[in-house]
Amino acid sequence: MENIIDRKKALDIISRFHSSKVLVVGDIMVDQFIWGKVSRISPEAPVPVVRVTSESLLLGGCANVLNNVFSMGGKVAVSGIVGSDNMGRWLTDKLREMGIDTAGVIVEDKRPTIVKTRVVAHHQQVVRFDREDKSPVSGNSLQRIIEYIESMKDDLGAVIISDYNKGVFSEKLTKGIREITSESGIILCIDPKQSDFSLYRGCDLVTPNQQEMERALGIELENSDDITKGGRTLIRKFDFGALLVTRGEDGMSLFENDGQVTHIPTVAREVFDVTGAGDTVIGVFALCVAAGATLKEASVLANHAAGIAVGKVGTAPVYQDELKKAL
Repeated sequence: MENIIDRKKALDIISRFHSSKVLVVGDIMVDQFIWGKVSRISPEAPVPVVRVTSESLLLGGCANVLNNVFSMGGKVAVSGIVGSDNMGRWLTDKLREMGIDTAGVIVEDKRPTIVKTRVVAHHQQVVRFDREDKSPVSGNSLQRIIEYIESMKDDLGAVIISDYNKGVFSEKLTKGIREITSESGIILCIDPKQSDFSLYRGCDLVTPNQQEMERALGIELENSDDITKGGRTLIRKFDFGALLVTRGEDGMSLFENDGQVTHIPTVAREVFDVTGAGDTVIGVFALCVAAGATLKEASVLANHAAGIAVGKVGTAPVYQDELKKAL
């Protein structure tokens, strides 16, 4: 870390989090966890019988990105779609409890709030089931999202589009947001789920994992040289400002549009659960840049935060005190 950023500079960036604002746009979800124990196999079918001991609801999807920015002490807002159902009401109530403006959360009557339910026994996920409607959201909803961003652009340091491929993201949405951010000098970061990276053309930062990068290139990447060639190809082809590739146990690779490539080794000590680690990376990265960090400095701090995130079970956010301790 020292050759990119020392501890003093890192703490200086973190000290500015409270005055830095990030807007997260995308697929808002609820992560429902059903915790239990397995002691026998069902006599009805060869499946485990889970005796439920507790249940919990957590912010998921782009709301988990928001939660990571919030837990880091940053100012954060959100825009996306929920249904007019109990889970949608739980989400908006939870955001209000946190003191987060819900004016950008749009209710679509005929669309369910996205819920991912995971059944976990003895720290092992047994099954997951998803309730969702992946059809594109209405043009009226997209317009309302863009108008909301326009209304608050003067307060923002960064915008994150958290694309889970659940219907909110579209080329029209990205174009509308990019027009606002480029005029206002706001960095636009995208967590991609589509294989066609032309949809993200011209954005300031895209954060694929290695598998998403391979799908975008249409080839398998077998070593660091392949990653380097692939990253340079994508950044040149789609005119990205930067590309931050998360590589699991191999850390991260940052590609900048001036040709610089920086490989950052992982700092994770023990990996329990990679769920939501990408959300932590883009949330902390965007907050760091909004607080005045360079791309390299933001990448190092996001890498430390990801190392903490994978040591937790489920979509658990990382807190500012944990990041300071990790440094």
